[in-house]
Amino acid sequence: MFNHSRRNLARWFTLSMGSILVVFAGGIYYFEIKDKLDVLDRLLYDRTRVMAASVQYEWRQGHKQVDLSNVPLLGSGSHPLDKNLVYVRWYNPQGQSIRFFGTPPPEQLNVSPGFLTIKSVDPLLEDELWLRQVTLPIEGRHGILGYLQVAMPLAETQNSLSQFQVVLTLAVPVALGSIGLTGWLLGGAAMQPIRQSYHQLQRFTADASHELRSPLSAILTNAQVALMIAADDLQYHQPLENIIDSAKSMGTLVNNLLLLARQQGQILPQSLKLLNLNDLLENLASQYLERAMSQSISLTYELSEQPIELWADPDLLRQAVENLLDNACKYTPASGTVQLRLVPHPGWAVIQVIDTGIGIPEADLPYIFDRFYRVDTERSQDSGGFGLGLAIARQIVQAHNGQIHVASTVGKGSNFQVELPIKPRSMA
Repeated sequence: MFNHSRRNLARWFTLSMGSILVVFAGGIYYFEIKDKLDVLDRLLYDRTRVMAASVQYEWRQGHKQVDLSNVPLLGSGSHPLDKNLVYVRWYNPQGQSIRFFGTPPPEQLNVSPGFLTIKSVDPLLEDELWLRQVTLPIEGRHGILGYLQVAMPLAETQNSLSQFQVVLTLAVPVALGSIGLTGWLLGGAAMQPIRQSYHQLQRFTADASHELRSPLSAILTNAQVALMIAADDLQYHQPLENIIDSAKSMGTLVNNLLLLARQQGQILPQSLKLLNLNDLLENLASQYLERAMSQSISLTYELSEQPIELWADPDLLRQAVENLLDNACKYTPASGTVQLRLVPHPGWAVIQVIDTGIGIPEADLPYIFDRFYRVDTERSQDSGGFGLGLAIARQIVQAHNGQIHVASTVGKGSNFQVELPIKPRSMA
C-alpha cells in the first residue's frame, strides 16, 4: 500500500515537473529561433542598405533615370558583399524585374516589402534550400525608385538550431530521470510519518481487538450459562439469546479486525507451506454443501484434473475462499446456484466463485473490497455482516502476490476470481 502510494506520488511529481520542463525547453527553443532570425535579419538588412546606398538616379527630360552600375552584384566589378548572398534583384516602381544576380526572378514582384522565409531549389544541385529574403523599397527625393530584393541561405542558422535541438533532446530525458528519482526520494520521505501513524493505528487495533476477545468470551459464556439456568423461565430466553447473538457478532468483528491488523504486507517465508489447492477447495465445498442444502441452493464444484500446488499459508488462503463462499451463499436466493471452480492456467492458479445471486450494482464494484463498505441495497439488509469479508479476502490474496477481481450484474449474480501465482519454493 505504501509503495503504491509512493509510486503514485513519484509518478505525479514527475509528470507535473516533467510537463513544466518540456514547456520550458520548448520556450527556450522558440526564443533561440527568434534570436537567430533577428541576428540574420539585421545582417541581411545592413547589407541591403549598403547596396541601396549605391543606387543613383537623375532626371532627364522629366523622366527619372536609375543607375545601378555601382550597386554590388548588379553593377560592374567585384564586391565583398557577394559572400553568402544567393540572389540580388532589382524591380522598377511598377514591380517589373529589371536586373538580377543569381537565381532568375519572376517577371513581376509578387511579395510585399519586408522579411520572408522561403523554400527554394538550388539550380546546380537541385536540392531544396531554405532562404531568408528581404524586399526593401528604395526611395528618392520624388518617390520610389524601385525595389531591392536580397536573399541569404538559412543553412548556418539551421545547423546551429539543430545542434541546440540535439542538446535539448539529450538534456531533457536526463533531467526527467533526475526529477523521477527526486520524486521517488521525496515520496519516501513524505510517506514516512504516514507509515509510522499507520503502524501505530495498526498496533492499537491489534491490541484493542486482542483485549476485547476475553471480555466478549466471558459475556458469551455467562449468557449461555444463564440461558441453561433459566431454561424453565421463558421470560429470560429472548433477552439472553439477544446477548448471545450480539456477543457472537462482536466476537466475529473483533476476530476480523485482529486478522486485518496482524496480516499486513507479505507473508513471512516460514509461514508458507506446500498446499494442494484441489484438496483445500474440495474440503471447503463439502463443508458448505450442508449450508447450501439448508438454503435450497445448488452448490457444485469443478476442480482441475491435474493437482495444483503452490506455496501459501493454508489457514489464510482457506479464510479468503471461505469469505467468498460465505458471501455467495448469503446473497443467493433459494433455488439459485453457487459454483466453485479451480481453473488451470500456466503459472497461475485461478479460483472462481460464481453465484446466481442478487448481484452488485456497477457503481459499487470499485469499492466492494474496501473495509466496512456495504452496498446500500437489499444486499446489506439483514446480512449481519460488517463489510470486512471481501476486504480480508483481498488482503490475503494480495499478501500471496495474487489478484482478485469481480464481475457482477444486478439480478443475475456475481463472479469472483482469485489469481494466485505458482512459484517455486526459492521464490516464495
